[in-house]
Amino acid sequence: IMEIRAGAGGDEAALFASDLYRMYTHFAESRGWHTEIIECEETGIGGMKQVNFSVSGQGAYSILKYESGVHRVQRVPVTESGGRIHTSTATVAVMPEAEEVDVEINEKDIRIDVMRASGNGGQCVNTTDSAVRLTHYPTGIVIYSQTEKSQLQNKNKAFALLRAKLYDLKLQERQAKEKDERLSQIGTGDRSEKIRTYNFPQGRVTDHRIGLTIYRLDDVMNGDLTEILDALIAADQAKKLAKLNEAS
Repeated sequence: IMEIRAGAGGDEAALFASDLYRMYTHFAESRGWHTEIIECEETGIGGMKQVNFSVSGQGAYSILKYESGVHRVQRVPVTESGGRIHTSTATVAVMPEAEEVDVEINEKDIRIDVMRASGNGGQCVNTTDSAVRLTHYPTGIVIYSQTEKSQLQNKNKAFALLRAKLYDLKLQERQAKEKDERLSQIGTGDRSEKIRTYNFPQGRVTDHRIGLTIYRLDDVMNGDLTEILDALIAADQAKKLAKLNEAS
């Protein structure tokens, strides 16, 4: 499950979050993976304040986990009349989808509300009385699912996202204890780490973790992430191998 949230930059950050969502869905399609929106909040100008969506397919998590972190965009916003370059951000979190055996949810800890879907339509909203909101009391996590016409489907999607978030919390706690292991990975866990810059005036994408810069911005935004992800996987494997050699 991937979560994209608009960060600093207002409307432009929401537009960038929408661009990232489109980039990942195109990449998933190129791999033969299936994507499905679970929860999202759109702005009136085509942006997304946040979106949670599932990616199903062979090796999806092991490849996409490298996308967790802060993504930065530098470009002239469509709302900017003076032609000035703005910097905006969006955060990406990648969580393995948890099975019921991985995360136990006590029914007493959950409040379920059913309501009419809200919003102006689009890809995030249907217009029936089938929206479901889950509130998890111990953590304060709130999930709102309204993309399906069936209340049961929205409920199932909401519980899948809640399980993933609770499982992710467990992973984050474990990684905090295993600090050395976390630091040996290439940005697969730290949500505050600025991992990549998309510079539109120069047509370049720079991944700061491995110092990789490529001048095919349009291709990347259209979902061609293979070169970047292959380089990240290779660098991560090399780092782990070096650590194994040190240990021996």
